[in-house]
Amino acid sequence: MAAVLRGARYLGGKCCKHVDFAFVSSRSMASKTQVGFIGLGNMGNPMAKNLLKHGYPVIATDVFPESCKELQELGAQIVDNPAEVADKADRIITMLPSSPNVRDVYTGPNGILKKVKKGSLLIDSSTIDPAVSKEMAAAAEKMGAVFMDAPVSGGVGAASSGKLTFMVGGAEEEFTAAKELLTCMGANVVYCGQVGTGQLMVTNNILNMSSGRCWSSDTYNPVPGVMEGVPSGNNYQGGFGTQLMAKDLGLAQDTATNTKTPVPLGSLAHQIYRMMCARGYANKDFSSVFQFLREEEEGQ
Repeated sequence: MAAVLRGARYLGGKCCKHVDFAFVSSRSMASKTQVGFIGLGNMGNPMAKNLLKHGYPVIATDVFPESCKELQELGAQIVDNPAEVADKADRIITMLPSSPNVRDVYTGPNGILKKVKKGSLLIDSSTIDPAVSKEMAAAAEKMGAVFMDAPVSGGVGAASSGKLTFMVGGAEEEFTAAKELLTCMGANVVYCGQVGTGQLMVTNNILNMSSGRCWSSDTYNPVPGVMEGVPSGNNYQGGFGTQLMAKDLGLAQDTATNTKTPVPLGSLAHQIYRMMCARGYANKDFSSVFQFLREEEEGQ
């Protein structure tokens, strides 16, 4: 399917010698070949659907089999575990909740790297610790594969409409091959630098989200009954879960701590979402913070 590049090649800033690699940039010539997708949650499911809409045969799996049913009905091939995905596809996208999930999907007993093909392009769109992205890139490199981090901004609505923003970290010569797939799921695909820099850009967005508009009022209002088509109008179901917001704020807090940057309001927000998780809000949309704080006030 792809030409073979022999000899030295730079991956993540390191030179790999005497290894045969499928030349990733030539993979764009073989578009509409099979794409693996692992992680079919609120974000991953619509992302995989958009790949199907653009004509890509999708081979997918999720730890919860019921998450795969809808995608299977749309024509995706469903397999039992990530290793089986890697055995059938040499372009794989992962969308997972946290760093431990990413480690397990890539390096676990039934992980991608157990059966990954040399030259495979592995794109992780999870929001995780940048150090874990670098760890997975190094593990993939040992198997002759290419790992890129490509976390997203935009939420479930943007995932459904194909208007996500991807912030990509990895070897620059692989960006074109990654962009071919990511543009099927997003309106903006931005190259940020080497592996891990995509995660850093997402973290920066979490730390700095102020603007002249009030997004929570005009786009994602958290008050029930004010807007249609947002989680607050559906008992805070769907959307971006509170436990995921707590995880992302934790990553931002870690970055702030490591760089000795004071983020008092960010730290407070992190604590609030952790309390929400402990009090039954973990699976509700993060906008349920409005309900949580109102109940806290009423209980005083």
